[in-house]
Amino acid sequence: MGIFVQKSGRADAPAVVLLHGAGTSGWMWTRQVADLAADFLVLVPDLPGHGRSNALPWVSIADTAALVAEMITSHAPGRRAHVVGLSLGGYVGLHLAAAHPEPVATLTVSGVNILPFPNRGTMRIMGALMTPLMKWGPMLRANARSLNIPAEDFDGYREAARAMTRQAFRRVSEEALDFRVPVGAGDSPCPVLAVAGGNEHDLIKRSLPGIAAAFPAGETRLVPGAGHGWNGEKPELFTAMVRARATGGPLPGELLAV
Repeated sequence: MGIFVQKSGRADAPAVVLLHGAGTSGWMWTRQVADLAADFLVLVPDLPGHGRSNALPWVSIADTAALVAEMITSHAPGRRAHVVGLSLGGYVGLHLAAAHPEPVATLTVSGVNILPFPNRGTMRIMGALMTPLMKWGPMLRANARSLNIPAEDFDGYREAARAMTRQAFRRVSEEALDFRVPVGAGDSPCPVLAVAGGNEHDLIKRSLPGIAAAFPAGETRLVPGAGHGWNGEKPELFTAMVRARATGGPLPGELLAV
């Protein structure tokens, strides 16, 4: 069984793939889809264990990258797409570009860490303790505040978060703790842009140069005043970045070189 994918826009236009973060679904790209569909074919999958793919168990980042590669070759004109991933979607995107570069015209990732976490053992214990509470109302509201999700979007966030399975939450959390640049990155022809919000965790910001250096065509940008889920905080800027990547135009001046 393949992953669920929502298709919007022009069937004959260049394809843009938007990969969501953990604990949500393709729902998080609502604003980007509305703005991009006039000029592109926008493909928005729900990753395994999430949204309308929650009947498909999460196996690994590598397995999910292979599913996304299959989805692109099945749905994108010319069997290639401009891929954008935030948080978990970024981890999947990096593995996609390293292990399955053929369908990736460009890759843009945001909110990804490739450096060792301090106190990994404690974080694993905390993750295990949080798993039973992941769909609890107060926990969801706290997570929404930490992600700066606008109040008008909370109902959609809550519905998407509650669709994620506990199995996926547990496995994704464990994989993220140990993620490093995938083998094969040094041979990938994919142009890779690594981005972080200026208000992100320091490990994510310090990961930018390492991600860019791992790929022959890598570059970095910082988004001043933005947090982890900045596609919702600054939707127009995020969409402008995606559009620039898909058209080969200059990146928005608000994105600062690192």
